[in-house]
Amino acid sequence: MALFGFLTQDLAIDLGTANTLIMHKDKLVVDEPSIVAINRSTKEVLAIGSEAQKMHGKTHEEIKTIRPLKDGVIADFQAAEHMIRGFIKLINSKNRWGSAQLRMVICIPSGITEVEKRAVRESAERAGGKEVYMIPEPMAAAIGIGIDVAEPMGNMIIDIGGGTTEIAVIALAGIVSDESIRVAGDEFTEDIIEYMRRQHNLMIGERTAEFIKIEVGAALPELENPPEDYAVNGRDLMTGIPKQIMVSYSEIALALDKSISKIEEAVLKALELTPPELSADIYQTGLYLTGGGALLRGLDRRISSKTKLPVYVAEDPLRAVVRGTSIALKNLKSYKTIFQ
Repeated sequence: MALFGFLTQDLAIDLGTANTLIMHKDKLVVDEPSIVAINRSTKEVLAIGSEAQKMHGKTHEEIKTIRPLKDGVIADFQAAEHMIRGFIKLINSKNRWGSAQLRMVICIPSGITEVEKRAVRESAERAGGKEVYMIPEPMAAAIGIGIDVAEPMGNMIIDIGGGTTEIAVIALAGIVSDESIRVAGDEFTEDIIEYMRRQHNLMIGERTAEFIKIEVGAALPELENPPEDYAVNGRDLMTGIPKQIMVSYSEIALALDKSISKIEEAVLKALELTPPELSADIYQTGLYLTGGGALLRGLDRRISSKTKLPVYVAEDPLRAVVRGTSIALKNLKSYKTIFQ
């Protein structure tokens, strides 16, 4: 048994639309953008992760960059396999496992179909996974922020990732009610691109919009500790010449308003579907925000004002899901009922 344990390497994988995070032995060994650069003619993988991200939006016709996941699920099967294999090779070179067997726990959106689930499993198996388990993202997030999911106590998790926002009420190691919408970080990025084009006649790319979101992204037009205005470079749509403008957080709050309203509606819908006994628990425990979207300035205050409930941003929300996945992997027997 000890020999088998020695030959098996456990990986907890948060296969996200925007970023892929992998934990091995309680250490975060991969934290890279979910993107692959491929040569169009030879189909050879040129780069993955941050190296491919640098090429995104700057390639010539021989190279294309692919984001294998869209809305939290695999959109390009082959690219996803290349990406997972590449990240495993990256860890392998550091750890020198040789022919170790891989046991993986991968987190998935709670609202995905059986076909989408099978695509994740097959991609992981083809990339070298001998045992592949799957765990719903809100459940992994709850475990990752220290909630005892097995307790007969209701907790609501709002996990805002790159492709989806997962809202779930968890009790007794199960998801009692959930709401999954395809409005999240990617949608925020699109909103910013559209706003810059419409309001400032400025054409910007995905990467620039992502930087704007990080530097001055906000959910409220008035903040107590506002960030400084951010300089944005792009192409003037009237003249075609590159130009720079300054953007404030209030403008970005305006740009993101519609998408954030959709998230608020989904939260209210999930609360409506919650059984009354669990609603009473949630009134006491409040709502927990995880995922990259939780870092949006003022989002907790905005949701709190809409629901009239306390809202807490998890500590290190970006890594909550992968931490929970890692804990579940270490305690396979205890958490066996939550795997899919």
